[in-house]
Amino acid sequence: MDTEARNVYQSPLTGRYASKEMTYNFSEQKKFTTWRKLWLTLAEVQKELGLNITEEQLQEMRDNLNNIDYRLATDEERKRRHDVMAHVHTYCAVCPNASPIIHLGATSCYVTDNTDLIVMRDGIDIVQLKLARCVKRLSEFAERYRALPTLGFTHFQPAQLTTVGKRACLWIADLLIDLQNVTRVRDGLRFRGVKGATGTQASFLALFDGDHCKVEELDKRVTEKSGFSSCFIVTGQTYSRKIDVEVLSVLGSLGASVHKICTDLRLLANQKELEEPFELDQIGSSAMPYKRNPMRSERCCGIARHLMCLVADAQNTAAVQWLERSLDDSANRRISLAEAFLSADSLLHTLHNIAEGIVVYPKVIQHHIDQELPFMASENIIMAMVKDGGADRQECHQQIKVLSQEAAAQVKQHGKANDMVKRITDTPYFSPIHDKLMQLLDPATFIGRAPQQVDKFLSEEVERYLEPYKGQLDHKVTLVV
Repeated sequence: MDTEARNVYQSPLTGRYASKEMTYNFSEQKKFTTWRKLWLTLAEVQKELGLNITEEQLQEMRDNLNNIDYRLATDEERKRRHDVMAHVHTYCAVCPNASPIIHLGATSCYVTDNTDLIVMRDGIDIVQLKLARCVKRLSEFAERYRALPTLGFTHFQPAQLTTVGKRACLWIADLLIDLQNVTRVRDGLRFRGVKGATGTQASFLALFDGDHCKVEELDKRVTEKSGFSSCFIVTGQTYSRKIDVEVLSVLGSLGASVHKICTDLRLLANQKELEEPFELDQIGSSAMPYKRNPMRSERCCGIARHLMCLVADAQNTAAVQWLERSLDDSANRRISLAEAFLSADSLLHTLHNIAEGIVVYPKVIQHHIDQELPFMASENIIMAMVKDGGADRQECHQQIKVLSQEAAAQVKQHGKANDMVKRITDTPYFSPIHDKLMQLLDPATFIGRAPQQVDKFLSEEVERYLEPYKGQLDHKVTLVV
């Protein structure tokens, strides 16, 4: 970046976090070359349907699709206060022969709205694949740790055991909902098409001398040439801004999923049970050199909050569109649409990197289990005493109650380790089960069907969702910062 560029604000999304493919997708070059392609497509189909347009005019337009004089376009917009007409005049400047037929019959939203739909479609394609890759990485992690017992937490208080892999499956399950929703929106996305100033196609009906069939064919062919299978039958000047609500709601929901996953990672990093990748020269704190902060997960949580807030922009914009259209959508959508996709891309880019290198510390996990499992095993100990030692259930319950309260006092009041197991082995009353105590306290007997659930979930659900992306999932991610 040159010195002059550093004197103006640069979005962290494009400068630090988002991928090259997504930043290009929302670039001016992509936008304005797409405008020119749409003008060319309109002219090509108008010629096919009988308008007086020559092949020489079309070839001139083709030859200059990427020949954009941005300085001239800026000057034109400053003069005309209209971005589309500024680019019409800029295109005409290099296509003098085609100038009379560029933008023929069209309104500004022919290029602006259709381009937005193309860019959103391409953005969803990027998000879909990256989301599938995150699911793949986390599924590999889940399979690797399918049977490693760990404390479960409800209310962030120790609860029954689960496994590290089963917990990861909860994360994956949320992401599969997001993948399903993203796919649904992608499959349902339609083109605005060729509709005219208020959506009635009146200008095109005039061009084709009242021939309704040719107007419908124009709409159909332009739609198909632009890569869409269908277009909206009815629109105002714009496509309904409810479409933006649909798209941003799906991205915002993805943001919520990533925020939850990364919050869990941050909590578990605090417990030292696992860590996100930490590079050789990485610094966790400028003041405390020993720290290994979960900065990637923290970044994801911060960006996810921004993404979730952007959904309200789309909702408010859709709500205040007057009649066939009002222009107060324009400035907001220039910001909110791009930032929603750039944010989603940044989240998936970072989550992918995290999932590739999560570090698990089984001995720390076991230590935490050892602090809580003796309490959780109380019922098993009581049942073993009744079954194998002929003990009275109520009396045994009282004995366990006394020992557990004494052990809890050692932990809470004196900061010592949980010594309940030693208290049981030192109490003659429990001698009938002393030789079975370690078996009764085996963590693997407390995880229920967690490993089997992991296996079934990965084979029956995850594999099915990832099947369309086979051969595209082995990509590795390196973060810029």
